[in-house]
Amino acid sequence: MSNATIDRSLVRHAMRAPYLEREEEQTLANRWRDRADNAARNRIADAHMRLVISMAIRFKGFGLPAGDLVQEGYVGLLEAAARFEPDRNVRFSTYASWWIRAAMQDFILRNWSIVRSGTSSAQKALFFNLRRLRSRIAQGDRDLTNRAVHEEIAAALGVNLKDVERMDARISSPDASLHAPATAGEDNGREQIDLLESEEPLPDEQVTGLIDGERRHRWLHQALDRLNRRERRIIHARRLTEESVTLEELGQELGISKERVRQIESRALEKLKAALSVIAPGMAAA
Repeated sequence: MSNATIDRSLVRHAMRAPYLEREEEQTLANRWRDRADNAARNRIADAHMRLVISMAIRFKGFGLPAGDLVQEGYVGLLEAAARFEPDRNVRFSTYASWWIRAAMQDFILRNWSIVRSGTSSAQKALFFNLRRLRSRIAQGDRDLTNRAVHEEIAAALGVNLKDVERMDARISSPDASLHAPATAGEDNGREQIDLLESEEPLPDEQVTGLIDGERRHRWLHQALDRLNRRERRIIHARRLTEESVTLEELGQELGISKERVRQIESRALEKLKAALSVIAPGMAAA
């Protein structure tokens, strides 16, 4: 299948596939549901392939390969055929339209930009309707500011104005490489990525954090020395490991009930807090 355009042989095959009357459609759906008859499911799907192609043409304005849209739509069509319930008295084309559209829209959102443009249902509706609404508003005999246009779109779709502004900026601007020159027209070796603010702490903050961490580690070990062996074992297993050991597991190990383990843990924590209040008042208060 060509990615640039829809394969003509596929179009011819889709157009030659006969329409299904309601009774035949129900019979095939029952065969698939009751006997897992793949041939029946495929008959239903093939008869509605023209629906996939027509929907792919509707989404061609997003600049993605039509062949890829058809492939994604066909996946949605097969999913619809697999889930279709003939007893609901709904024609398959009505049911399948939602699945085909959803498959294509998900594909567009995943591939239209390297930056995710929308995840919630409201954001998806904004992504797929913003340009259409902007065009319709522009056709009116009114001289509206950009903000006024955004306000009308927000009201029409029931979304936040800020969301409309951000989405419009995303759609209007192509993705930019972080390795592009930092200043247009200059070849100074600097790239856009060099201008990004680092989220890492400054060197003096890193040193301060390292010293504070070592100090806290020393204080904690001094406080743990105030506990007896069983208390240290419980605190270490329950509070100082990545995967906490359960009360029941510790009870089996120490030969006591899990309620007794809980009581010892609570008492040990109080002892630690009291010890830290003497060794490092600021740490105990935190």
